[in-house]
Amino acid sequence: MEQEVFIVKCYDKRELAQLYFPHAKGRVAVNRLRRWMHRCEPLMAEIQATDFHPKTKAFSVREVRIIAYYLGKPGDF
Repeated sequence: MEQEVFIVKCYDKRELAQLYFPHAKGRVAVNRLRRWMHRCEPLMAEIQATDFHPKTKAFSVREVRIIAYYLGKPGDF
């Protein structure tokens, strides 16, 4: 099966979370991604230096780039 190429763009939090956790349902995937992010202190330090706010519904291109840098691209693991 051919793997899709990950494109760095704005993603709804649920959409990005489901790329990282394809077998998890919406809110579960978002919670797992959030936990992964909080466990990676360098990621959180860098993302909080942007205009990141935990209540927003989407990640900006910059935030997605930071997440992919620290956690790897979805499907790479």
